[in-house]
Amino acid sequence: MSGIEQARKTAEGLGQLAGFGNEHSSEAVPGALPHGRNSPQRAPLGLYAEQLSGSAFTEPRVHNHRSWLYRIRPSAAHPPFVRIDNGGVRSAPFTETVPDPNRLRWNPLPDPAPGTDWLAGLWTLGGNGDATQRTGMAVHLYHANSSMTDRVFSDADGELLIVPERGGLLLRTELGLLAARPGDVALIPRGVRFRVELLDESARGYVCENYGQPFQLPDLGPIGANGLANARDFLAPVAAYEDVEGPVEVVNKFCGNLWAATYDHSPLDVVAWHGNHVPYVYDLHRFNVIGTISYDHPDPSIFTVLTSPSDTPGLAGVDFVVFAPRWLVGENTFRPPYFHRNVMSEYMGLIEGAYDAKAEGFVPGGGSLHNMMSAHGPDRETFDRASAAELKPQKIDDGLAFMFETRWPVTSTGQAANAGHLQKGYDDVWQGLERHFRS
Repeated sequence: MSGIEQARKTAEGLGQLAGFGNEHSSEAVPGALPHGRNSPQRAPLGLYAEQLSGSAFTEPRVHNHRSWLYRIRPSAAHPPFVRIDNGGVRSAPFTETVPDPNRLRWNPLPDPAPGTDWLAGLWTLGGNGDATQRTGMAVHLYHANSSMTDRVFSDADGELLIVPERGGLLLRTELGLLAARPGDVALIPRGVRFRVELLDESARGYVCENYGQPFQLPDLGPIGANGLANARDFLAPVAAYEDVEGPVEVVNKFCGNLWAATYDHSPLDVVAWHGNHVPYVYDLHRFNVIGTISYDHPDPSIFTVLTSPSDTPGLAGVDFVVFAPRWLVGENTFRPPYFHRNVMSEYMGLIEGAYDAKAEGFVPGGGSLHNMMSAHGPDRETFDRASAAELKPQKIDDGLAFMFETRWPVTSTGQAANAGHLQKGYDDVWQGLERHFRS
């Protein structure tokens, strides 16, 4: 059986725990999880008790993220880490270029060299903030054609929101296994170790690295108690462990650089765990879209799946927004996204189909960047068609797009600013928007 076939078989039989932000618990071996205390004098089955804290001890309970892990060896048992080449990975502060007010759009990443795994295929487009200050975010893309073998990765700088666009991923994490396919998103918390195995011959997609406050479900306000992403649709893994002897490369992203150490065992050796600092997978097609049933349409914030709050109420460090299948019914309404200048900065990607504001050029695997106050909106063809359309109920069911919206401008990396797949003449899509004014 090939590695891909084995990964697919494993992915088909996964158990899962439902609920975003829940206090989950799971044990792969009965009796491995202690009861009544977190750190008994002797942990069950000869395991080591270890806490993984994703927040400060003293943060309010509602914002506190931590899990207790019961593992074969403690994480402290490892040799020194040494710097390794960063490859295509970059981190904030981004200083290779200056922030660009121009509208930018990229085609998908080119095909990788044979044997490129997910980590080697990770390529940074840009971002903002400062990873060492735990503020801001980064936009990465990936294109891989090989599974990570005897290699594990963790990110001390931030949590990772992985958005597959082509090819499925089997994520082997310290807390268990998750499968993420195109149309899903996977959330790996800060510091959690994981390995990526491919479910198909190649895999391509996007990653939001969130340096700031952990993603949470947005408050619903006047919407009420229900709608948008339902907490119960987020799935966490059940405990699964590797008891493997032999060399394993453990790569750690720390303050913007990659460091590696060779362990003599797999660090994915957690036999039981409990807590709320856990990975998740979520099917974007389950997003309960809220929209107008009269005229106009709400701001795109109504499509927020997850938000990372800042110190200013209502202002996000980064929002993850999805444009999922939905009905358009607004009367006397221009139905595509309106022309817009925004104090927030928007990176947009496409998972499948087409986006209703762009007739061409915006393709799955590609992306556009509209920085703070850069004017954008539908292209000429979309505007002309929508302005003359018969306003009967219309179902958008052939596209799945998303947006990373962030409070600060996104500065491109040097490799993104000079990439061969950076589209030339993106401004041309708005040429020909004719004067219609009549005095």
